[in-house]
Amino acid sequence: MRTALITIFSVIFIDQFVKIWIKTHALLHEVVGSFGFIKFHFIENPGMAFGMAFGGDWGKIILGLFRVIAIVGLGLVIRNLIENKAHRGLVLSISLIFAGALGNIIDGVLYGYLFDKGTVWDPTLQDWLGYSGVAQANFEGYAGVLQGCVVDMIHAEFYYPSWMPFGLAGEEVFPPVFNIADSAISIGIVIIILFNKRFLGENSGDFEVFKRKKKSLVE
Repeated sequence: MRTALITIFSVIFIDQFVKIWIKTHALLHEVVGSFGFIKFHFIENPGMAFGMAFGGDWGKIILGLFRVIAIVGLGLVIRNLIENKAHRGLVLSISLIFAGALGNIIDGVLYGYLFDKGTVWDPTLQDWLGYSGVAQANFEGYAGVLQGCVVDMIHAEFYYPSWMPFGLAGEEVFPPVFNIADSAISIGIVIIILFNKRFLGENSGDFEVFKRKKKSLVE
C-alpha cells in the first residue's frame, strides 16, 4: 500500500505543480525554455493524451466520463493487487498509470472553474480556440464540468536524419506535446511490457486481480 500511495501522490503533486506554474506564468503556445532537445512549450489539450483533440463539448464530456470510469476501475485493480500480494513492481506500474490518469482528470474537472482563461470549443468555427476571460470582470472560470482542458508542456523536439527513407528525412520524430501525467502512464505501460514475466511468473505472488475467496467445504 505504501508503494502505491507514495507513487500516486508524488506523481500528482509534481504534475499539478508544473501545470499550474506554466499556466500562470506563460501565454498559450509560448515556449518558456529548453533543455537540450526538450522544450517547455505551453499548449492546452482539449481531448486525449499527447495533444490529440476529441471533437466538441459533448465529445469532451464523454471522454471525461470514460476517464472517471477508468480511474475507478484502476483503483479497484490496485486494491486487489495489494490484497493478493502481487509483485511490487506490478503495483508500482499500475499506480503510475492510475496517477497519470487522475492527474489529467483533475485538469478536466477543476481547471475550467479555477482559471478564467483556457481553450474552449467554438460551435461557429467548429474548432478549439484559446480564450481569456480577463476582459470580463464577472467571468468565473472558462468552462463547465468535465470541459476544462489538460495542460501540456513537454516537447521532445528531434528530427530524423537526412538519410532516412520513406520521406521521413528532416521530419520531427515525435511532434506531440505532453505532460508529467502522460509520461507516468507511458512509463507504467512500458515497465509492465518489459517485466511482465517477472511480475506474472512463478514465485511472483498471487497476481489475480479479481480473486474471490473460496468457500471451504465442511463435510
